[in-house]
Amino acid sequence: MTTTVMATIANLEKMLNGPRDGALLRYSLGNEWMKAGDAAKAATYFRTAVERDAKYSAAWKLLGKALEGSGQNAEALAAYMQGIVVAEAKGDVQAAKEMKVFAKRLQRELSHNPPHDSSHDSPAANEES
Repeated sequence: MTTTVMATIANLEKMLNGPRDGALLRYSLGNEWMKAGDAAKAATYFRTAVERDAKYSAAWKLLGKALEGSGQNAEALAAYMQGIVVAEAKGDVQAAKEMKVFAKRLQRELSHNPPHDSSHDSPAANEES
């Protein structure tokens, strides 16, 4: 993590809960946390950005990336799918196209490596009646 990235984050965080706090500020913070290598923290900011502006297709795309980067692949796929709907409704063809590629790759990955269901791991689940 570079000093410059951390300084940028500190400056942006000073604006939180002020008059400039909105989807763009949250998106910018998410972007900086991605640069800093903290995808989970970035995802929280991107999620807030889309909560504040549900039509922010770039935020949907990076929310998907951040969730994927933090190992939350099913949630990332859901973010991409919602982002595709938003981007297509806005006519944001390039963002929709990119998210379709990301979503297709994630769908393949999830179908080959389904999320682990720990409910089948308990001894009670394996006992015969």
